Amino acid sequence: MDPSEIEFIAEKSNIEIIPKFNLDGVIHLISGDIGPFRAGLPLIVPLWLALNLRQRNKCRILTPDWMDVDKLEEKKEEEKNSKFFTKMPHEHYLEVTQLLLKVANDDINRADEIRTLIKDLWDMRISKLRSSVNTFVNSGGIHASLDHLTQLEINSIRPLLPDALNMLQSLNQDSDSETEDGDSTQNTTRNRNTTDSFLSSSFHSSS
Repeated sequence: MDPSEIEFIAEKSNIEIIPKFNLDGVIHLISGDIGPFRAGLPLIVPLWLALNLRQRNKCRILTPDWMDVDKLEEKKEEEKNSKFFTKMPHEHYLEVTQLLLKVANDDINRADEIRTLIKDLWDMRISKLRSSVNTFVNSGGIHASLDHLTQLEINSIRPLLPDALNMLQSLNQDSDSETEDGDSTQNTTRNRNTTDSFLSSSFHSSS
């Protein structure tokens, strides 16, 4: 799945706005009805609609509760101190943050701090994901389970992992064709080092 497609999915998330206009009618969408709009009264709408209205200065976007700086600080510490992936406050935390800060930066409380914290969380989790992939590939496992990954995080390794596994399988087949048992440990180590180098360069180029 392309990152732009994941961003499109993220835009379906609901968010609260303060309209600057009145509209008595109801907007009928596949996801549900929205409206009526009353100037100054909070209303929950899909993110894509909130961004569209904000770009036309028709509303003010309210900062989501999960984007509170103190909560993000706590989440950062939790992620830092856990060897496993922790559950994110929103399934599209990075995409939603980037969209809001791009269109409605002035509406978001402490925007610069939020931007930094979200970036730190992303970098921390991608580093942890890279380590998990390295461990999985080198263990020779067939399948693994990782909880609490977001779609964008999964998508970041989806193009890489099949290539890494194919490379490892090819290297193992080559080493199996070599005759001396005394060389097997050296071959395995060399194969793992080659795969580690491939993973490292691939993650670096995709980040």
